[in-house]
Amino acid sequence: MSGRKTFTAGEVLQAADVNDYLMDQSVMVFAGTAARGSAIPSPSEGMVTYLEDADEVQVYTTDWGAVGGGKILQVVSTSKTDTFSTSSSGFNDVTGLSATITPSSTSSKIFISLSAHTHTASSSNGANSALRLMRDSTIIAVGDAASGQAQTTTTTGYSNNNLFASSVSANFLDSPNTTSATTYKVQMQSDGGTAFLNRASGELANTNFQRSISSITVMEVAG
Repeated sequence: MSGRKTFTAGEVLQAADVNDYLMDQSVMVFAGTAARGSAIPSPSEGMVTYLEDADEVQVYTTDWGAVGGGKILQVVSTSKTDTFSTSSSGFNDVTGLSATITPSSTSSKIFISLSAHTHTASSSNGANSALRLMRDSTIIAVGDAASGQAQTTTTTGYSNNNLFASSVSANFLDSPNTTSATTYKVQMQSDGGTAFLNRASGELANTNFQRSISSITVMEVAG
């Protein structure tokens, strides 16, 4: 099949042109975005193309986007089975609890699902721990700013029971507006005690004391 062709005024339309360009290429086929960009440097609204590498039909409005918004294009998930703890009042990256995804289009959205188990140990009933979601170095999915208060995604209060961790979860639909590799990660903070992930503060060789699992899943959603 020939490449895309622009017809000029007065040009005689051959049968081969009708078969090749008009019929076979009503939806233009390209190996990927680079080949499409070279063939169509200035796309017009309503153009439709098929990308072989992404196995996806895309239409141009103000940017190229997948036909049929809402389709799940890819899923990346990371589970953390070991433990983590911090006594810092500042937010620190939770090691091993991040997921990297490369969106296929700038119009795509990323749905983040977080499931975690946390515990805060302190002699003070006012202590708590908090988690927040990050897109690379950008804070996302937190509450509104308020004077002197930390903006967090989830919060777990103090517990005087050293056996059990609390389950926390969060879901968020992000718009990264990029086709570059993007890392979503979790940070943890403690206020007035020690915050634990995947375990409670007390641990003995006893089934009353439990270890748990936390996970983060990111899904590309067609825009």
